[in-house]
Amino acid sequence: MLAVSKTKPINDIIAAYDAGQRQFGENYVQEGETKITTLATDYPDIEWHFIGPLQSNKTRIVAEHFDWMHTVSRDKIAQRLNDQRPNNKKPLNVCIQVNISQEDSKSGVDANQVAMLALTINQLPNLRLRGLMAIPTATADTQLQQQEFANLKTLFDQLQQQYPSIDTLSMGMSGDMDIAIANGSTMVRIGSAIFGER
Repeated sequence: MLAVSKTKPINDIIAAYDAGQRQFGENYVQEGETKITTLATDYPDIEWHFIGPLQSNKTRIVAEHFDWMHTVSRDKIAQRLNDQRPNNKKPLNVCIQVNISQEDSKSGVDANQVAMLALTINQLPNLRLRGLMAIPTATADTQLQQQEFANLKTLFDQLQQQYPSIDTLSMGMSGDMDIAIANGSTMVRIGSAIFGER
């Protein structure tokens, strides 16, 4: 379970930590950087995940501070993250974001582009390809969501046969985590169900 702590104060993160949570997700680069540096000394075992859209001029912050990057959808971003990852850090864990709902308003690659991007990432020594991430259609139609999650799981299974490092299917949030888990999610991104509404 990834606790999505964007816009939440440091005290809320510490409270979740004290309850046993160790993985936190941030959507905004500068906000995430501030939280990471503030908590680094006293809470060194927190694992930080970047789960928001990333502009190429902000890749350095993610490369230098985060442990995971969930939203890689372009070769350029992958290359910059690789080049900017400090030598004293382990490879950055990355997930490819897939636009599984095929909505123009959503980031991510089309399903037919996943294999090529995975090949690129796998060749970059400072990145570690861990899996796929997606956000389904925001709808009350649970059958549609279920189908989109199932489609992503199929892609994940195909990719896993090629790359032994792949073990993470990041899908599902507070409102649809049950459907996501039923369709094979290994990581759900939960904000409001942990921290309350924003």
